[in-house]
Amino acid sequence: MKAKKQKDKENHVVCHQKFQARIREAENSMQAQHLIIEALVEEKDSLFQTIQGLQEANDAPAPFDDEWEEEPEEQPEEEEI
Repeated sequence: MKAKKQKDKENHVVCHQKFQARIREAENSMQAQHLIIEALVEEKDSLFQTIQGLQEANDAPAPFDDEWEEEPEEQPEEEEI
């Protein structure tokens, strides 16, 4: 009986260690993905600034306007009974 408890405890420790390793692996993957996303956002911002600079240099109109024109929402027609 004592040997079974010891074996169960050892199995539990091994399982816990494997689980902790999987958690660390997932955390590392998430951190790497976060760094990639940050780099992509910075690259996007840099490209956007380059585009704006080129447009200004060529006197081109700005493609993006801060004022968006919203289209009015269509009201659904009520069905006649």
